Amino acid sequence: MAAHKMKLDKDLKKIGQVQAATRTALGLETRIGLSVVFLLIVFGYVALIKGVSSSSVIVIVAAVIGGYMAMTIGANDVANNVGPAVGSKAITMTGALVIAAVFEVTGALVAGSNVVATVSGGIVDPARMPGEGTFVWAMLAALFAAALWIHLATYFRAPVSTTHSIVGAVLGAGAAAAGFSAVNWPVVARITASWIISPIMGGVIAAILLAFIKFAVLYRSDRLSAARLWVPALTALTGSTFSTYLLMKGLAHVWSPSFLLLLTIGTVIFLIVFAISKYGVARAAAGLANTRKDVAKLFTLPLIFAAAVLSFAHGANDVANAVGPLSAIAGQIGKGGVDVSVAVPGWVLTVGGFGIAIGLGLFGPRLIRMVGEQITKLNPIRAFCVALAAGITVIIASALGLPVSSTHIAVGGVFGVGFLREFISNRRMRPDIAYPGQNGSASAAQPENGIEAQRVREAKQLNRRLVRRQHLLTILAAWVVTVPCAAVLSAALYLGIRLIVG
Repeated sequence: MAAHKMKLDKDLKKIGQVQAATRTALGLETRIGLSVVFLLIVFGYVALIKGVSSSSVIVIVAAVIGGYMAMTIGANDVANNVGPAVGSKAITMTGALVIAAVFEVTGALVAGSNVVATVSGGIVDPARMPGEGTFVWAMLAALFAAALWIHLATYFRAPVSTTHSIVGAVLGAGAAAAGFSAVNWPVVARITASWIISPIMGGVIAAILLAFIKFAVLYRSDRLSAARLWVPALTALTGSTFSTYLLMKGLAHVWSPSFLLLLTIGTVIFLIVFAISKYGVARAAAGLANTRKDVAKLFTLPLIFAAAVLSFAHGANDVANAVGPLSAIAGQIGKGGVDVSVAVPGWVLTVGGFGIAIGLGLFGPRLIRMVGEQITKLNPIRAFCVALAAGITVIIASALGLPVSSTHIAVGGVFGVGFLREFISNRRMRPDIAYPGQNGSASAAQPENGIEAQRVREAKQLNRRLVRRQHLLTILAAWVVTVPCAAVLSAALYLGIRLIVG
């Protein structure tokens, strides 16, 4: 009997057709060609700025590799910021690409920070590097290795952490150049701990938010009245959370306010957004029906706002973090020493920001669909919970001093809401458990007749699965092997470079 077969959520049945219908109009050859054109532009741009000399050639080559790195980030990492919004149909793929590209570039150019000390000084002790040349070649190998690893992960549709990729690459090249004693193992241990902490934290917070919305709004008999109360509060929490997120993480190296000032700013923004949202929700709700589908529409604008701010913060942090080795190379050539305190030059952030936008537009849709559509079915409410959970998790982790990955948090949030849906769905099929009915009243799902009893038994045996397990295994495997694989690849590249240049 068909009811006895293990099935995915019925909403995922036609993923294949959706993929075929939404395929990019550009062929692979065209996209590769456009990528090469961008890298040639980077070559010319940096050559114009630095001039062509024996000392600047390495910088120009590093800039081209940095542009390639930025494109791989756009193709992979940015999917986590806009994937849930696209999967929930709150925004089209084109709209997501435009929003992400604009805010990623803006974040990189406006708030790109001094992260070279973290990338090249926090993981491997630069004082142990035997000379300027060794440091430069190690950073060049790390940049290229991280880009290759992210490219490979994107090919297999595995969203990996840019931060972890570059950390692993710097670790591998540094160890190959100066030995394992030069590695700052406590830092590596903290990063390893974040593999477990960040996705679980993001998933748990997203699930808690979704459960709250279900019981506070969706399971009520008068959903619209409940929505008028709670949607403004949740929207205000979003505004306050992401304002604090930007100040703590995205703009940390532009302006570092005190905790009391952060709390004050967050409270003021909460009250302002609440007042505006309360008025807007009241007007929007007047034209809606008392259905879950219509209530979910009230979360669309907060979701789009959250995706935009996440993209800005990602551009401000991960872009500069990813091109840290490029900045280090540019700062060390011809200086006769290793100074990791050098600030990220503007042209480096330009290459990084626009490289992400190019990579996102050309190769991003594939992974965006995987994150937003193929793990579990998302709607605006579930996607909103994922985005808000990402901001809350980063703030908590920053306060605790934990190095977390926005990629891990967002993907963990998607799995969190998916597994909660699965748990609730299977629990509601049990005839011995009282559960809030669709009309808002708690009712024991007792069968009314023999046919209904048979249906309940079959449903119980079915044990619906609303999360695609194969994606979970692929993503977990990619996360576990990112740092060691990037490290091994980087070490091999460094040794190869040294063998060639002597």
